[in-house]
This record gives sequence, C-alpha cells and structure tokens, in this order.
Amino acid sequence: MTKRNRKRIGVIGFLHESNTFISSPTTYQAFENDCLLERDDFYRTMSQSNHETSGFFSVLDEVKDEFESIPIMLARAVPYGTITARAYRRIVDTMLSLLDEVGPIDGLLVAPHGATVSTEYPDADGYWLRTLRDFLGPNIPIIGTLDPHGNLSDLMAKSCNALIAYRSNPHLDQFEIGRQAASLLIETLKSEVRPVMEIARPPVAINIQKQETNMNPCLQLYNLADQQLNHPTVLTNSIMLGFPYSDVDEMGTAFIVVTDGNRLLAREYVDTLAEYLTLHRRDFRAELEPMEETVKRCKSLIGPVCLLDMGDNTGGGGPADSTILLHECQRQGLTNTFVCLYDPAVVSQCMNLEIGSVRKIKVGAKTDELHGRPWIGLVKLIGKYGGKFYEPKARHGGATDCDQGPTVVVRHKSGITIMVTSKRQPPFSLRQLTSFDVDPLKFHILITKGVNAPIAAYKPICKQIVKVNTPGVTTADIEKLNYRHRRVPLYPFEDIL
Repeated sequence: MTKRNRKRIGVIGFLHESNTFISSPTTYQAFENDCLLERDDFYRTMSQSNHETSGFFSVLDEVKDEFESIPIMLARAVPYGTITARAYRRIVDTMLSLLDEVGPIDGLLVAPHGATVSTEYPDADGYWLRTLRDFLGPNIPIIGTLDPHGNLSDLMAKSCNALIAYRSNPHLDQFEIGRQAASLLIETLKSEVRPVMEIARPPVAINIQKQETNMNPCLQLYNLADQQLNHPTVLTNSIMLGFPYSDVDEMGTAFIVVTDGNRLLAREYVDTLAEYLTLHRRDFRAELEPMEETVKRCKSLIGPVCLLDMGDNTGGGGPADSTILLHECQRQGLTNTFVCLYDPAVVSQCMNLEIGSVRKIKVGAKTDELHGRPWIGLVKLIGKYGGKFYEPKARHGGATDCDQGPTVVVRHKSGITIMVTSKRQPPFSLRQLTSFDVDPLKFHILITKGVNAPIAAYKPICKQIVKVNTPGVTTADIEKLNYRHRRVPLYPFEDIL
C-alpha cells in the first residue's frame, strides 16, 4: 500500500480529573503548566512515555505501511477544581480547529479522562466527545480509553464505538490499554470486527478506599470481569470504579462490555457485573477509623510507614497543602517524618537563602480553611532544586517527565523534613524524593497525599501502607460531602433494594 492510500487515524487526548468540592477552579494556565501539546509536538513528547496515548502511537508506528498516524492535540492538567468555561471552550475550539486542519480521517483514537467537569458542561467529556462525533459524522469509528476514576455518562458511550478503561489501580497499564484501543480501531477499519458496546450504571458508588484493584473486594469483581473475556465474541470489558469528588448526575460506578456484533451478549454481561456489585455493595463501603487512632497505631510499626493522606489526595484534586496529618504526627511525637507540601511563597522565600541557613517558615494550609492551619517552625534549608525529575517505570498517571517547579527541602530540629514545591505534584514516583537528595529509607513516617495511586511507588520500600481518614475535599468519608447533583437513590447515601 502506498503512503497516499494509507488510512488516516487521528489521535486526541483531553484529560482532567475535576474535583467540584474545592473552591479554586482549574484554569487554562494549569494545562499549560502540565501538558498542552499539538501535532508533531504531541507525538514527540508522548511516543516514548507510559501514557495511553503513547500506547496509541506504539501500535500506529507498527502499522505505518497501512495506516497514517495523525497526532492532533493532548490537553492535560493536574487534578483540581472545576475547569473554567473559558479554558474548556478554548481547548475544545482548538481541538476542532486542528481536526479541521488535518483534513479527512478514517478513524479517531481518543483519550478522555471520564471525570472532567467544566462550569458550563458538567458532563464535559460527553460534550467534547459528542462534538467530535457531530464533526466526523456517524460512519467514522471513534474508539477511546478511560480512567476508571471517571463517571461514565450515556453521552460518552453514545459518542464512541468502544471505550476501554484501565484495569489496574494504581494505574500501571495505561500504555497497554492504549495499545488495546488502537489495535481494536485497526481491526475495525479492516472490517475484521464490528464492535458494539453496552453500559450499565447501577445505583452504587464504590468508595475510593476500596478501589485498589489487586485487593478484595475489587479483586473479586475484576475476576468476574476477566471470566467474561473468555467468550470468543467479547472484545473487551471495563469497570468504571467512579470518582465521588465530581458532583454530577452520572457520579458512581459503571460497567462497559464491547462485543463483536453481539449486542444481546454485551447487555447480558454488563448486567451481570452490575448485579454483582449491587448484591455485594456493602463490601465496597469505606471502613474508617479516627485519624488520631490510626496515627497512634503507627508508633509501634516498623518503618518506613507510608501514611496515605486520603483527605488531601493530590491525584483526586486535593490542594497538596493540607497540614492536618503533619500536625497530628508531631502532636503524637512521630517527628522522624517526611511530607511534601505545595507552597510557592515559601519556595520563593527560601530560594534566596544559602544552603544551611535557618529561618522561620509558615508553610501549607493556604488554599482554604478545610485543610488545617499552616505549620510554623524554625527550619534549616538543606536543598534547593529546579524541580524536574524523570520516572522511567510505569507508574500511576503514565508520566515520565515530571516538573514540580522550583523546590526546596527544609528540616526542623525535631526531625520533621518538608519538601516544598511551587507546583502541585501528585506523589506517584519515588523519584520525587530521591531526585532531590531525600532518602525515604531514613524516615519512620512518609506522608503521601493520595489513596491508592502512590502505592505502586512506595510499596517496594515501605514496611507498611496505612490509609488515614483525614478531612478535606477528597475525604474518604464521602457521606459527609454536600452533594447537589448526584442521582437519588445512590448507595451508600441511600439504601437500595
């Protein structure tokens, strides 16, 4: 096949995990600070990464004699508040403009997140996917990936021929899922398969504390889903665990089954998964103890102990500056402790000092009043850094090149060590510590701002992984959140038959 006759496949990604409970919005600058790429820059930056779009490009490179890869746009920002209408509109308008510029395409690979919310469109993923469908018409296949921490809407599903979610949490399979989606699109364009998709959204929201996929109860649910893959006409199935921090109508757990032309089987299998979750729903409710008791238990544990600060889950839109758990550790005498806090003002103050200088700082808890009070103390400056680091292994989020902005590391006489960053950086990589001369093995307590995502990075070096019920905009105690738009009834907020 000549290059002129190759089929053309577009690639678009737009990913944001939007927390509607934090008061600060996500602006266009947040995308510029993370990942805003067009055309060849998109391919060059992502083709060697561990992201799902990297998986797209990997497959397309292998079939380049028959198919032409058309990178269009990737927009991604660190999880945070609702996207402003201006930022969202600018991204979608740019996406459509670039799609128009590249000319006709034969198929489209998309990477939405599934939990994107804008002030104008609560179902922001559904809106931009429908916009692409309207632009391309009904006959161009659109196949995409999803983060299982998304909230699946009918509009998302109706806009695509197939959607495939990552199967692991922490997300270590993004690259592989991207390859799977790209391979399915190739097979579709070759008329080797005819994907049909069915979804189910039972009235259940799985608590984020229970969303670790290699542990029960999730493990048993995934085992059931895996059994369905043995049927010869099942192309793929997915569990959308859900994202409880987006207050939208579709919030909750959902299921997807894609078959080769067998819609009745897809419906049967997706209903089987939904019925299982409904029957076992109580297993997926959080089991929480007071933060003070959890910290007290850690005194007798051999370290390093990874304390997962669930109320300030940076990967779920937390502010990354909560000091609540740090204060509690200090109050109980656990001072051989490391924590990373976002506070650009403190970074600016310390960047002008010499290494070894001692000064009083007031750090953290500056985003709002929900995440504690600033930590105040006399500290020694032990490091100043540019903030960029590289993660070669597959880690949650699929990123390899990371940038938390100018960074300082300070130490209190008690032993408390604080890394202070000028950008919010989820704790998905140990390189976040080791790249800046912090040895995690020297600490008894490592406070990490997450729930499940940091486990892949921290489990190899920590003796214990402990989830802590801290307050905040990502609290695991979701029944305390003030929802206004979710479905009713929805377990665990209301019981269901």
